[in-house]
Amino acid sequence: MPTIKSHVLVIDDEESMREVIAIILEGGGFVCKTAESVEEAISILNKHTFDAVVTDLVMNNDPLAGMKLLKWIKENMPFLPTIMVTAYGSVENAIEAMHQGATDYIQKPFKSNEEVCLRVQKAIEQQNLLRENEALRTERTLLKPFEEIIGDSPEMRKIKEIIVRVAKLPSTVAIYGESGAGKELVAREIHRLSTRSEKPFIAINCASIPETLLESELFGYKRGAFTGAIEDKEGLFVVANGGTVFLDEIGEMPLSLQSRLLRFLDNNLVTPVGGTTEIKVDIRIISATNKNLEEMVNKGSFRKDLFYRLNVIPITIPPLRERKEDIPLLIHHFLKIHSARMGLPMPKISNKVEKVLINYSWPGNVRELSHLIERILVICHEPEIKLEHLPDSLQNSSHTLVSDVNSISNIEGLKNLQLPNEGIHLESFIEDIERNLIEQALVRAKYNQKKASQILGLTPRSFRYRLQKYGLTQDTDELLDKEDE
Repeated sequence: MPTIKSHVLVIDDEESMREVIAIILEGGGFVCKTAESVEEAISILNKHTFDAVVTDLVMNNDPLAGMKLLKWIKENMPFLPTIMVTAYGSVENAIEAMHQGATDYIQKPFKSNEEVCLRVQKAIEQQNLLRENEALRTERTLLKPFEEIIGDSPEMRKIKEIIVRVAKLPSTVAIYGESGAGKELVAREIHRLSTRSEKPFIAINCASIPETLLESELFGYKRGAFTGAIEDKEGLFVVANGGTVFLDEIGEMPLSLQSRLLRFLDNNLVTPVGGTTEIKVDIRIISATNKNLEEMVNKGSFRKDLFYRLNVIPITIPPLRERKEDIPLLIHHFLKIHSARMGLPMPKISNKVEKVLINYSWPGNVRELSHLIERILVICHEPEIKLEHLPDSLQNSSHTLVSDVNSISNIEGLKNLQLPNEGIHLESFIEDIERNLIEQALVRAKYNQKKASQILGLTPRSFRYRLQKYGLTQDTDELLDKEDE
C-alpha cells in the first residue's frame, strides 16, 4: 500500500457505490473525494489535484458518461490515470475506454478489496513512470537543441526563443528570409521540438514541382484521374499524417492550388485528384518564402485569406551579412561537419582568412558559406587555411582592405577611405587600423613603449591595455612608469 497517501476522485451516480469504493480505497491508505456526475467531477478536478480518478462508465442513464469524462481528462490532464468501473458483461465497453486512453478497468462486483486498491496503485505508479519518461525525453531533447541552427547573435537568440515557444503549439508558422538563410533548418527544429517529432517531416519545394503535378503530389490521386495515373497514390499530406509538412517557396504556389490549400487548412480534409472520398488528416503546416507575400497580396498574385491563415506565427531570419558575429561559429561548424563527412583532417583557419570571411557580404547566406568551406577543404592540404586557398574574388577583397589600412599616413587618408561594395565589419576594420598604427609606433620608437605611447597620444596604462589586447607585448628598452602621466 502507498506510504505517501495518494488522492483519488471517485465518480458514480449511485451513492451507495460511491461510498463503497471510497471506503475500500481509504482502508487501503488513499484519500478520497466523491462526485455523482461528470459535471461535478470536472468542477472538482478544476479546483483540486488528484493522483487518480475512478469512474463508473454508465451514469444517470447516459451510457457514454464515463467516456465523456475520460475525453475531458485526456484533453486537459493527460497524465491523470483514469480507472473505469464496469458491470459484468460490459467488459467490451471498458476495453474500448482503454483504447481511448483509460489506464485500467475494474469489474463489478469486485473480487476483493485488495484488488481494487492494487489496481488503483498500479495505475498511479504506471502513470508516474510515463510522466517521468516524458520529462526525461523532453529534457534530453532540450539539452542539445539547435545543433544545426548555429549562431549566438541577438537576432538568432531571439529566433531560438521563438522556436522553443511555438514548437509545442499547433499554429501554422510562416518563415521568411533570403535564399540560403536556413529556413528549412528552422522548420525542422520546430518539428523536432514538437510533440510530432516521432512522425514524418516532409519538405516540399513548391517552385521545383510543375504546376500540373503539385496538386496530385500534395493531395494524391485515384487511378485513371489523368493520363499516366495507372494506380492510386497517396498524397504527401496523407503520408505526413500526424507530422509536419514544410511548404518551401510558398509564394510560387499557383492561385488555383492556393484555394485548395486554404480549404484544407480550414477542415483538414484531403480529397485525392479524381476521387470523391474525403480523408481526415492531422498535420502541421509550416511555410517559407524569400518573397514579400504582403506585396504579392496587394498585387493579386497571392490570396489574402491564405496569407493570414499561414502567417499566424511569422519568423524572419536575418541575412548573414546582418549577423556577422555568427560567422566564426558557422565557419567552425562547417569545418567540423564537412571534414568529418569527407574523412579529412580539420585544418585551422588563419586570422586573416577569418577576417576576410567576416567582412564578405555573403549574398548566398549560410548556404554559400557552407559550400565555400567544403571547396576550401578539397583544395587545402595544409594544417592551416590561408588567403591563397580562397577564391580570387575574396582574395582581391582582402588585399583591398589591407592596402587601405597600410596606406594610411595621415588623418586625411583615413577620411578619404572608400567603403567597399560588399561592405565591411566595422569593428574588425577599426581594430585592424588600431593594431597597424600601434605596430608602426613601436617600430618608430624602437620598441620603447613610453615613446610609442606618446607618439599615439595615449597614457602608458591605455597603451599597455592595447598591447595586451592585440598580443603585441614586447621587451622594452625602458619600463613604463607605474603611474599614468
